Amino acid sequence: MSSKHQCCQGTVMIVDDVPANLALLSDALEEAGYRVLVATDGVSALEQLRYADPDVILLDAVMPGMDGFETCRRLKANPATRPIPIIFMTGLGELNDLLRGFSEGAVDYLVKPIRHEEVLARVGAHLAQSRMVFRAEEALERSGFATISVDAAGRIVWLTSSAIHWLAAFAGSNVLDFESLASFLPKPLLDWALARIAAGEKTEHEMFTLRRGGRKFTARLTPCQDGSEYLLLLQESSGDWDLESLREDLGLTFREAEILMWIARGKTNRDVGEILGSSPRTVNKHLEHIFEKLGVGTRAAAVAVAMQSMRTGAEAA
Repeated sequence: MSSKHQCCQGTVMIVDDVPANLALLSDALEEAGYRVLVATDGVSALEQLRYADPDVILLDAVMPGMDGFETCRRLKANPATRPIPIIFMTGLGELNDLLRGFSEGAVDYLVKPIRHEEVLARVGAHLAQSRMVFRAEEALERSGFATISVDAAGRIVWLTSSAIHWLAAFAGSNVLDFESLASFLPKPLLDWALARIAAGEKTEHEMFTLRRGGRKFTARLTPCQDGSEYLLLLQESSGDWDLESLREDLGLTFREAEILMWIARGKTNRDVGEILGSSPRTVNKHLEHIFEKLGVGTRAAAVAVAMQSMRTGAEAA
C-alpha cells in the first residue's frame, strides 16, 4: 500500500449500483479533496483493485450479482486488499445485517439515507487510523522481517502480507491466502515457539533455524507488552546469497538486499512484489534507493555490484 496518498486527502473507492448515489458521494468527496474511484458492482470493483490502491472503500451492501458482503469477504481474503478499511452503506437496519457486515471484515456501517457530513467524518477517521497502521507495517517491512502475532497457544492472531508468503514458502506451497493456511503455526516452528513461551524467557537471543529446499528460514520470538501475545520476526534467504553480509557490505536494508537477490534471478517488479507481499511500486521505490546507495543507474549494474561484493567476501573467507 505504499503508493497511496497521491492527493492531499487520500483516495476513496465507492461501490454502488445506483448512479445517483455514486454522483452525490463523488461530488462530496472530491469537494473535500479526495480522489474518487467508482464501481457499480462487486466484480468491477475487484477488477479495479488489481491496479488501484484506495485508502478507504465505501461499499453498498445490496447489489445485483456479487453483493457487498461477498465482495468484502473476497477483499479480506486477499493479502493485497485486506488492510483497506471498508465502510458498508445500506438501507438495511436489521441487527443481523449489521453483524454480518462486521463479521465479513467491515470497520464501520452507514445506514441510508447517507448524510455527507457523516461520510466525510467517518472516512477521515478511518483513513487516519489506516495510515497509522500502514506506517507501523511499513516500518516492519523495511526492517527485513515478516511478522506474525500469536497467542500463548501458538494460534495466529495477526500477520503481515509478507508473513503469508513466508509461511507458504516454509510449507513448500504456492498458497498465498490466509484462509488456506492453518490458524496455528506450522510444525516445527510451533513446537519451538511453544517451548520458548513456556520457558517464559524475555530474551530474543535464541533463534529458530530450518534449512529446506535450498532455503534458510529463521525466526525470533519476543513477547508483546501486555504479555498475552507474542511477535515472531521471520526471515528467509535462498541459495548462496548471504543477505545479511550483502546488507552490511553494501549499506542496504535487509529488504533491499532481498529485492536485489530476486532481481538478479530475473524477476520483474511485479514478481518480486508477489513473492515479498509488496506492491510493484514499493519494489520500484526500493530499487531507486538501491541504485542511489550503489551509485548505479540500472538493474544490471546493481546486480553486478552485488555479485562482485559476494565474490570478494567469499575470497576473503
